[in-house]
Amino acid sequence: MVPKRLLIVGAGGFGREVLCWARDVEPTQSEWELGGFLDANPAALAGFDVPLGILGDPAEFTPSATDRFVCAIGDPVIKQRVMARLADSRAQFSNLIHPSVVRGANCSIGVGCVLCPGVVLTSHVSLGGFVTLNVAATVGHDVVIGDWCTLSGHVDITGNVSLGEAVFAGSHACVLPGLRVGDRSVIGAGAVVTRNVPAGAVMFGVPAKQICRRAEK
Repeated sequence: MVPKRLLIVGAGGFGREVLCWARDVEPTQSEWELGGFLDANPAALAGFDVPLGILGDPAEFTPSATDRFVCAIGDPVIKQRVMARLADSRAQFSNLIHPSVVRGANCSIGVGCVLCPGVVLTSHVSLGGFVTLNVAATVGHDVVIGDWCTLSGHVDITGNVSLGEAVFAGSHACVLPGLRVGDRSVIGAGAVVTRNVPAGAVMFGVPAKQICRRAEK
């Protein structure tokens, strides 16, 4: 079987991190080989020692039958827009799950997800499509995470929490057990969420308080 070409969508700092994790995964599987990046900025890798180049703009790229895509865009709204355009072009997506990820019993992972080193999924966790869990993020039992969410490094989502679609959580944020976090909300770095979060809210502090609403565009 001819290996597929894996293309990383996004060549910024997170894209370079995803390249590192993909290189850790590559020797353990035969489904794909690393092929390069897609990014709207053709100079995104300038000044960095990266072994792969930028092959085009994802908004203009035409996938081939042997291409597979993984998303390295952190902002959930931008991620959704860019990957939806590729999906309209019949792109096919791969999950990138680092070998160090701990995955407990009865966990489900949607398409297009990126799970970075040290991520822990405990028991009966459900991840939607295109979810990003950065380094050492932990997800407790019976958690449901909606499509397009991004959890930054060391985020702690405790048991029975539900995150809506396109939620962003900054580094070291924590959501306490049993809470609901609405679509497109933002949990700031280091925030501790102690109550349900309405859709579109931007939360900061300990305990987290709403400081504004996320812009619609």
